[in-house]
Amino acid sequence: MAVLIWSGTFISLIGVAGLTNCIVKVVKAKKSDLTEDELKTVVKNTLPMNLGSLFLSVLGLMAVVVGILLG
Repeated sequence: MAVLIWSGTFISLIGVAGLTNCIVKVVKAKKSDLTEDELKTVVKNTLPMNLGSLFLSVLGLMAVVVGILLG
């Protein structure tokens, strides 16, 4: 079960890195002098990556929990 725990941890870390990347993109966009429509476009384009990263984080945490429960 250690393989399941460590692989879940790795997947979760990839998801957290993606979430951090999304946060950085949006913060940079907010700090720059963009119009409201341009800012909405940046947020709209970042949303799929945000959701995918969140899915990876949840999937990895579920693998860790299952590995702990089975171990």
